Amino acid sequence: MKVFNMPSPRRFEHKYIYVNERKERLKKIEDNAKRELGMLPPEETTYEERIRGAFVGEGSHLQRRKEYGKRFSTRTLIVAIAIALFILHYLLTGNWSF
Repeated sequence: MKVFNMPSPRRFEHKYIYVNERKERLKKIEDNAKRELGMLPPEETTYEERIRGAFVGEGSHLQRRKEYGKRFSTRTLIVAIAIALFILHYLLTGNWSF
């Protein structure tokens, strides 16, 4: 009974048949050279270039990974508290032993 385990649909993947990547690459190089010489106006970025990488790090698991380096570990915190208590004990009693 697969009431709760529904299969997900196949992802759409469109592959171009009639595309010449070499021609597009040469056209892009030519346009960049013309822009550097001032023959063409500056290129506007496409929406794909603007949003590329915009969502990296937005997931909660990625944010936790970035923040992990900034936090103290639990072990470091316990050792710091123990040292602080030991120093407090010395300041109050004047004796290093418990």
